[in-house]
Amino acid sequence: MPPFDVAAIRAQFPALRRQQDGRPVVFLDGPGGTQVPDRVIDAVSGYYRTMNANSGGAFVTSQATDALAAATHAAVATFLGAASPDEVKLGANMTTLTFHVSRAIAATFAAGDEIVVTTLDHEANVSPWRAVAADRGLVVRTVDIHPEDGTLDLESLDAALGPRTRLVAFGYASNALGTISPVGEIIGRIHAAGALAYVDAVHFAPHGSIDVAALDADFLVCSVYKWFGPHLGALYGKAAVLDHLPAYKVRPAHDRFETGTPSFEAYAGTLAAVDYLRELGRTYGSEARGAGAGDARRELVAAMDAIVGHERALAGRMLDGLVAIPGLRVWGIADPARLAERTPTFAVTIAGTSPAEAAAELGRAGIFTWDGDFYARGLIERLGLYERGGVLRLGLVHYSTEVEVDRTLEALATIAARATVGSRPVAR
Repeated sequence: MPPFDVAAIRAQFPALRRQQDGRPVVFLDGPGGTQVPDRVIDAVSGYYRTMNANSGGAFVTSQATDALAAATHAAVATFLGAASPDEVKLGANMTTLTFHVSRAIAATFAAGDEIVVTTLDHEANVSPWRAVAADRGLVVRTVDIHPEDGTLDLESLDAALGPRTRLVAFGYASNALGTISPVGEIIGRIHAAGALAYVDAVHFAPHGSIDVAALDADFLVCSVYKWFGPHLGALYGKAAVLDHLPAYKVRPAHDRFETGTPSFEAYAGTLAAVDYLRELGRTYGSEARGAGAGDARRELVAAMDAIVGHERALAGRMLDGLVAIPGLRVWGIADPARLAERTPTFAVTIAGTSPAEAAAELGRAGIFTWDGDFYARGLIERLGLYERGGVLRLGLVHYSTEVEVDRTLEALATIAARATVGSRPVAR
């Protein structure tokens, strides 16, 4: 297979041609939503041009829409390693899906039963469980972290598990710090306690291959707009679990967990996003993974392997540069020997300047980042950073380049050097 050609890949993403003050902009905002390739844009607009219709009609555009919906469920099932498209439920986003299915799951629990959440997670995998627990008289327990490296405290997890634990909600990777949790090990502990595992894979999905069957996950959720597609959420539920849940839906709805008319145009874009990743696997994947053999799952796994290789090299370059800047602190895993335990998403603070000031300064330089807590509020509070404006988040993805890393490091070094003299207010 040829080496990973990031220039050829970037040529497929029209947003990456954007310039500011005569220079290309640097998109480090991927953890909030990635850019999309041309084929995704074409698929969305093509749906409106050629088959825009509701489902279930006895005419050609409706029939084409139904076929599209079936193909999209199958493609997402393949992306996640699910056994059947029936185990995939699509919705507005991960948050909406979790609020919806949490109601059905908790309806099978009794008052006094326990749900476990974690300090490391996005609020979308915390607040829905707290809300339904309050409604049904359930107990919520919280797993702590190791604040020195931003990893889950597995002893805290073991302490939280008990005879009345019914579900544990936790993240595959932290959207704030980039920490990748040992998902298989955690699920094993959850199942040993007789509970269900609900995994938030939103942040991890663009950075590595997911295999729900190998993990033995009961539920896993992600959002397609984080892996180069349109705004759509995807939920995997193990068939044996889904089949025993009550449904909260309108009476005629065709699916027990998909109620209401969906965004069919987003289905079209999702199918195109999976197709893009399959092509990436055929072009740059390892022969050992069977890429190019025409099997969709092998192509997707090969694509994610190639992405991991490129991103890990960039992450090492970024991390080496960040730790060398005086006054800048990396939160989470900062050991270059542990790159496999994190995604290429970095949370930093700079002495003498706020995250908001730093983000605004970078934005004026054409480097797009996020600042704040990114809905990982419990984590940012636990680190003592909430009242200080949270962190500055730098998110690399597979279309990022070494030149962009170096440009970002140079800009951060300038901000840090200026901050030692005294930060100036920055309008937002």
